[in-house]
Amino acid sequence: MKVVTTWNGGRAFTAVGDSGYEVNMDATEEAGGAGKGATPAEVLLSALAGCIGIDVTMILRPHLDKISKIELITDGTRKEELPKGFTAMEITFIIDGDIDSKKVWRAIHLGEEKYCTVSDSVKADVQFKLILNGEEQEA
Repeated sequence: MKVVTTWNGGRAFTAVGDSGYEVNMDATEEAGGAGKGATPAEVLLSALAGCIGIDVTMILRPHLDKISKIELITDGTRKEELPKGFTAMEITFIIDGDIDSKKVWRAIHLGEEKYCTVSDSVKADVQFKLILNGEEQEA
């Protein structure tokens, strides 16, 4: 899987993945951006919620006709100092429907422990490479 992220000037970037869909990101005005896109931190929380949400709906597929609402509220707690990474993330599932909570909890736990690529990836070892003017540069 690959995502190409292109600078649009200022603090704005557009990311396009294999799916072809664009994600527009920008810094807040307080951080020197124009505020014309989601912040990367918001995109990370959105990706986590979207990933676990998709997994839960796949696991609950036989019961989806009994569910009228699924909403996920994702709260991230960040460090005060730079870099202001997340120290904790909490996802609240708000579900309306005729379904046993044990089935929903099972789906949430299976999604988190077995299927959700994003929750697994926040534990990843991130490496960086630099190609400057067409040549790879050593750190």
